[in-house]
Amino acid sequence: MEELRRERLMLTLRRMCYWLCAIGSLWVKPAVALFMGIALALTIGAPYAKANKKVSKYLLQAAVVGLGFGMNLHSALAAGREGMLFTIVSVVGVMVLGVVLGKLLRVNPKNAYLISSGTAICGGSAIAAVAPIIDADDNDTSLALATIFILNAIALFIFPPIGEALGLSQQQFGTWAAIAIHDTSSVVGAGAAYGPEALQVATTIKLTRALWIFPLALVSILVFRSKGKKVAIPWFILFFILAMIANTYINIPLEITGAIVVASKKALSLTLFLIGCGLSLGAIKKVGAKPLILGVLLWIIISVVTLLVIQH
Repeated sequence: MEELRRERLMLTLRRMCYWLCAIGSLWVKPAVALFMGIALALTIGAPYAKANKKVSKYLLQAAVVGLGFGMNLHSALAAGREGMLFTIVSVVGVMVLGVVLGKLLRVNPKNAYLISSGTAICGGSAIAAVAPIIDADDNDTSLALATIFILNAIALFIFPPIGEALGLSQQQFGTWAAIAIHDTSSVVGAGAAYGPEALQVATTIKLTRALWIFPLALVSILVFRSKGKKVAIPWFILFFILAMIANTYINIPLEITGAIVVASKKALSLTLFLIGCGLSLGAIKKVGAKPLILGVLLWIIISVVTLLVIQH
């Protein structure tokens, strides 16, 4: 009887911690929310495992669509020819290199694909868009996001000092940051720290890279479709495009689009918390350090190669 009471008490405490963290995730950055979920899962354990998986799937798609109301099509296409060329070569190159290195390191194909997508395009946003399409489980998604967010945070702090030490111009640093740093927010942060021109160049090129989510989604459908199974159309990607077009060509009040974007960012943070809750020690041991090694290798390669190209 006493043991049963203890179990009930522990379950109650777990649920209380879960709801407090879930509410708290709405007010922190996505990366922090993800690590909150992982910490909860690896310490006291997260309840509602089945519900978390189902809710996170649809909430993630809704968040991606909502973020489209914060993008302007003209701004995304405004990058210069040099930046566009860099974008095409780097996106295709990183995806191919990521798949090859993933096979050599024997990383789970879906995990390798997610890490490559996050490195090639726009960090967590790309992973969030691709994960439902390739039917990646929560463990693959959590580990890929964690890898990208860790490297993203490091880049934000070390890139400006490196750029200054190498004497990079504003144009050079902006191009380098946009291609070698994963997430748009960190690209903006690094560019702003280096200078106003670097910020403008970095933001413009990064927005152009974000558009590669669309062709990547189509390729992902073909690559990961099961034999004898109908191709699942990622309607949320289509709605994301429509949201961006609506934000560009329809005179929607800024208060409305701004509120949608804010709500979407909070939904994304909550989603990442739920995804993090699905991680377990068993999954980490099973996957090992190989995904992190893959992420680091891709990041180093794209950073060094891009730096050498823009300097010469």
